Amino acid sequence: MIKFLLGMIAGIIIFFFFLYLGGGKAVKTVGEGLTDTGKKMEVLEEVIRKEKENLMGGVEKKSSKEEREIKKKGQ
Repeated sequence: MIKFLLGMIAGIIIFFFFLYLGGGKAVKTVGEGLTDTGKKMEVLEEVIRKEKENLMGGVEKKSSKEEREIKKKGQ
């Protein structure tokens, strides 16, 4: 029980130091950085998705042509 109360007191003290030392500004700065990173990740995901579609489209077209040739040879 004593450890719990000491932990609560320490947490409250740390919280007040955080606010006193400009914690809101730090959180805002980190948040802006994360937002920029998220936008960059979305762009990369879109590029990867387009590349995948291009590659898979070529593979599907090629494989369907090969299947047709095999069917013709079998007849």
